[in-house]
Amino acid sequence: MAKRAGKPAQKASGFKPAVRNETPRMTTAAALVETLIANGIDTLYGLPGLHNDPLFDALYHAKDRLRVLHARHEQASAYMALGAALATGKPQAFAVVPGPGFLNASAAMLSAYAMNAPVLGIVGQIFQADIDRGFGHLHELRDQIGLAGHFAKYTARIGAPHEAPEIGNAAIASMMSGVPRPAVIECGMDTWAKAGAVELAAPTVPRRAPVDRELVAAAAKLLGAAERPLIVVGGGAQGASAEVTALAEMLEAPVAAFRRGHGVVSARHRLAINLPISHRLWKTADVVLAIGTRLHWQQANWGLDDKIKIVRIDADPDTPDRFKRAAVGMVGDARDYAAALVAALPEHNRQREPRDADLKPHRDWFAERLKSFEPQMSFLKAMRKALPEDGIFVDEVTQLGFAARLAFPVYKPRTFLSAGHQDSLGWGLGTALGAKVACPDKPVLAIAGDGGFMYQIGDLATAVQHQIGVVVVVFDNGIFGNVKRIQEEQYGGRTIASDLVNPDFAKVAREFGAAGATATTADEVEREIVAGFKRKGPTVVHVPCGVMPSPWDMILMPRVRG
Repeated sequence: MAKRAGKPAQKASGFKPAVRNETPRMTTAAALVETLIANGIDTLYGLPGLHNDPLFDALYHAKDRLRVLHARHEQASAYMALGAALATGKPQAFAVVPGPGFLNASAAMLSAYAMNAPVLGIVGQIFQADIDRGFGHLHELRDQIGLAGHFAKYTARIGAPHEAPEIGNAAIASMMSGVPRPAVIECGMDTWAKAGAVELAAPTVPRRAPVDRELVAAAAKLLGAAERPLIVVGGGAQGASAEVTALAEMLEAPVAAFRRGHGVVSARHRLAINLPISHRLWKTADVVLAIGTRLHWQQANWGLDDKIKIVRIDADPDTPDRFKRAAVGMVGDARDYAAALVAALPEHNRQREPRDADLKPHRDWFAERLKSFEPQMSFLKAMRKALPEDGIFVDEVTQLGFAARLAFPVYKPRTFLSAGHQDSLGWGLGTALGAKVACPDKPVLAIAGDGGFMYQIGDLATAVQHQIGVVVVVFDNGIFGNVKRIQEEQYGGRTIASDLVNPDFAKVAREFGAAGATATTADEVEREIVAGFKRKGPTVVHVPCGVMPSPWDMILMPRVRG
C-alpha cells in the first residue's frame, strides 16, 4: 500500500517546529522589570520580603541592566527614590512588602505627592484571590490600594502577566504627565510568579498640555504694562531656569524663592531675592507672575486686594483659582509657557529702570537682620564655602534647616532639596542617599538635627554597604528645638517630651563603618565637609551645640494687603 502524502511524522522526542513571531512567555515579575527598564529606570530602591520574592528573583536576572539598592527600612527606600526624583526630575521606583512595609514607606509617598515628585511605589500583596477577604494573612491590609489613592496620582493592581507592561507604562506616563506625582502598583504574591504570554510594549509618551497662545498674549499684556512686577517661583519652575531668568531681565522683576524655588534663578543674579525681601515688596507689587508655586504663604498670610493682579503658570489645573481667581491662569509645563512669554513679551513690554537701586535698601535690611542669627549664619557660610556650586544641599526640619531656607545661597536648579509642606522630620538622610545615587558626580551635603537624624540612623549601614558618599552634618542640642521653644514661650514653660538623650554620633558613624568626626566651630565644620567629599563612603560630622535663635519671625510674616 502506498503511503499517504503529507507532513512527515514528528519524532518520538516530542519536538515541535518553532512558531515564528510567537509571543514570549514570562512571569508577571519579569514583565514589570522589563517595563521599568524600557522606561529608563536603572535603579530600584527597596527591601525584599516574602511577598515580593519572585519580583526580586526577576531583578536578579536583570541586575546588569537594573541595579537594586536595598535599605534597612522601607521609609528610607522610599525617601531614596524621592531624593533621586527631586535631584533629576526623572521617574524613580522603590519596592516594598505590603501592610507594614507599605505603611512604613507611606510618609515618603505623602511627601512625594506634596512635592509633585515622580516616584513609583511597587508594593506586594497577599494571594490574589484572598485580597480584602480578612483571612488574617501575613501583612494583610484591608483596601491597601484604596489607601494608596490618598497620596498617589495613579493606582492599579496587576492581575496577570500580560497586564504588567500596560499598567507599568500607564503608571510612569501618569507620573510624568501634567502634575508630576507618585503612582502605586500592587501585585499578589502568587501573581508575581505566574507565567504567561506577554507582549512588551514601548513606553507610553507622557501627555504634554498645549500652550494656549491667547492666554500667553493676555499675560504678556498685563506683565508688559506692570509698574512693579514681581516673580515668585516654586519647585515646578526648576526645569525653566533659563526662561525665568530671561523673563526677570525683560521685566526688571525681582524673583522670589523659598525652599523648593531656590536655584531657579541663581542667588548671584541681581534680581534674585528671598522670602523676607519679597514680603516687603508684596505690598506694592501690581502684577505677580507665579510659576510652579502654590503661592500659599503670600495669598493665605500676606493678603490680597483689588490692586494686585496674579498671573499663574502651573501644571495643576486647580492652582490658578485657589484663594483668588488668577487674572490669567496658564495650565501646563512651566518651561513651555515661560518660553512662550519670552517670545510674546517684547510687543507689550514697557521700558523700566534697573531695579538694583530699589532693591539695595531691602538687601541691606536683610543683611543686618541676619547678624543676629548666630551661630546659624557662620555654619551656613562654612557649608556653602565647602559645597561646590553644583553640589546638592538637603535641608531638614531643624534650626539650621529653617535658617538655610532663608539665607543659604543656591546657584543651580535642583541643588536645594527641601521637604515641602509636609515637612516630615527625619526625611533628610534617605533623600540625600537617593540624590547621591542618582547624581554620583555631584557632592551631596545633608544637615540634620539630633531628633531627625535618629529617624533613619540605621541607614548609615545602607550608605556604607553601597558606598554612597554623602556628608551629613548633625547639629545636636539635645532637644526637639521648635517643640521646646513653643512650650516655653506659649505654654508658660510647661515643657514635656521635648528633651532628648543622644549618643556620640561620630562614634556611632565609625561603628557603622562610616567616617565620623566632631566639630564645634564653623571652620572645623568646613574642614570636615571638604574631607568628607574626598572619601568614597559616607561621613557624619557631629556638631554639639546649644539653643539657637529663632528665625520664625522672618518666615511667619504678617499680612500686608487686604
